[in-house]
Amino acid sequence: MLRTAHTLVQLALVIVATGLAACAGMDAPPAGKSLYDRLGGKPAISAVVDEFVANVAADTRINARFATTDIARLKGHLVDQVCMATGGPCQYKGRDMKTTHAGMRITNDDFGALVEDLVAALDRLKVPAKEKGELLGLLGPMKKDIVE
Repeated sequence: MLRTAHTLVQLALVIVATGLAACAGMDAPPAGKSLYDRLGGKPAISAVVDEFVANVAADTRINARFATTDIARLKGHLVDQVCMATGGPCQYKGRDMKTTHAGMRITNDDFGALVEDLVAALDRLKVPAKEKGELLGLLGPMKKDIVE
């Protein structure tokens, strides 16, 4: 059950990253302010994760994959991973994406659904396009380790 929750967290992050990779050619962030700070820090990241997880729970394309997941633990892993990836003070202590998702048979469609759910969360919370693109660009490279 723990492996499933961790894997789902990583799947969610990979999906987000794939969508962001399309924006990788964007201008560099303003000097002195990390993406973490521009997003609004840990409270804002937590709000996005809450919205994202709610979107996934309502998404019949992928919600069955999370049926036995410890949602509170999943949210904690996601917050830490996004916080760390964006330059925040958090430390993600979970397993790497490849190990976590090995044998899960995650498809491009699964990944795409997660990315859509993440983008919907970012849009609902009015995350600016530049920051949304940067965030997705940080997470996109994980797709190769998640999708089989």
